[in-house]
Amino acid sequence: MRIKHIMLASAVLVSVSSFAQKDELKKLKKIYDKETPSANDLVEYKANLDKLAPLATEEGDKVYYNFYKANTSGIEMALLGPNPSPAQLSKFLLPNTISEYAEASSATLAYEKKTGKKILTDDIENDVAVLKPILFSTAISFGEAKKYKEAADVLYALYQLDKKDQDKLFYAASYAVNALDYDKALDYYNQLKVLNYSGEGTVYWATNKASKKEETFNTKNERDVFVKTGTHEKPRDEKLESKRGEIYKNIALILVDKGKINEAKAAVAEAKKENPNDSSLVLTEADLYLKVNDFDTYTKLVNEALAKEPNNVDLVYNLGVISGNANKLDEAEKYYRRALEINPNYFDANLNLAELKLRADTKLVTEMNKLGTSEKDNKRFEVLKGERDKNFRSVLPYLEKAVELKGDNDAAKKTLLGVYKALEMTDKVKELKAKM
Repeated sequence: MRIKHIMLASAVLVSVSSFAQKDELKKLKKIYDKETPSANDLVEYKANLDKLAPLATEEGDKVYYNFYKANTSGIEMALLGPNPSPAQLSKFLLPNTISEYAEASSATLAYEKKTGKKILTDDIENDVAVLKPILFSTAISFGEAKKYKEAADVLYALYQLDKKDQDKLFYAASYAVNALDYDKALDYYNQLKVLNYSGEGTVYWATNKASKKEETFNTKNERDVFVKTGTHEKPRDEKLESKRGEIYKNIALILVDKGKINEAKAAVAEAKKENPNDSSLVLTEADLYLKVNDFDTYTKLVNEALAKEPNNVDLVYNLGVISGNANKLDEAEKYYRRALEINPNYFDANLNLAELKLRADTKLVTEMNKLGTSEKDNKRFEVLKGERDKNFRSVLPYLEKAVELKGDNDAAKKTLLGVYKALEMTDKVKELKAKM
């Protein structure tokens, strides 16, 4: 009898505990559903979380407890009113807060999908739709402030909120590289590798007549509607090339940095096998062998690539970049010139060729600064000055073409302005300054 009595008493305790959990969850849901919660609601919300914490032992209770806990900042933000300032929001939109919310939301959506009971699914999906542009703007602000780790964390949280948006995972990986957080970057790149993400597509642009700024649209039809209604003009399409090469290149470079050369080679070889028509991977492999000073294999790969696609201007240009980074200046110049033969309007080839040739100026200036005032030194100075002027004049056509192609590019305009000044081309300096 005593044993039976103890079992019954235990059953009563479980029943009371279960009721308590449901009661706390109902109260939390009620406050969560309010469009304009009060300060007292926030106090009650936190109190209910404290009561629920020791009671949430079952899977569902843990999932909902974690969600409501992560949403505390959402209740706090709601207290700011309908039009909070960015400064006010920034106190709550912190990387750890966003990551916690993303993780809890994803877990809740997965749990409700598994159980077939939609309690919060619709609310979460609506909240995510509202939050995504705000969080993306937050990530961009972190990036502009050179807070790369924070930008990476927010972008990864965005990906967690919407795993169909794989671009955010790619950008998170890029920012992690900038933050020198190579372990996290490698994790993100490996996730992209598993997804076989390429990033290929088309971006549809048009200029807003009112703001004079270019804007992007989700589809060509959407963009064309705005152009037809007269609010936008100058439509253009931008093709996005495959990012697989960059992904595998960065995986390889991180592995090389960790001293895992064979793993790096295996990663690129696997990528080529899975994506045999992706020419960017040839460059990745060539760059890898260049990094480990295997010049024979590098040359072999470069020649193979050119034999397959001798007129692929992007391939030729990228070979110029690789060679320039390896300080193989003559080789880089050859590739840039070849790229311009194929397409004289290739902006980056014009700008990079000019930059490449301007590297010689440092050496000339260093020697000029070491000269004294003797007659011999004065003669040498004039010779070097002539070489500088000749070099400056040789880059003018490329810089002027670059500015003609992209008049809003600050790097091209500043470099061209510096060359005009060095050649004492006063009229040209005034003319260019007026456009800056």
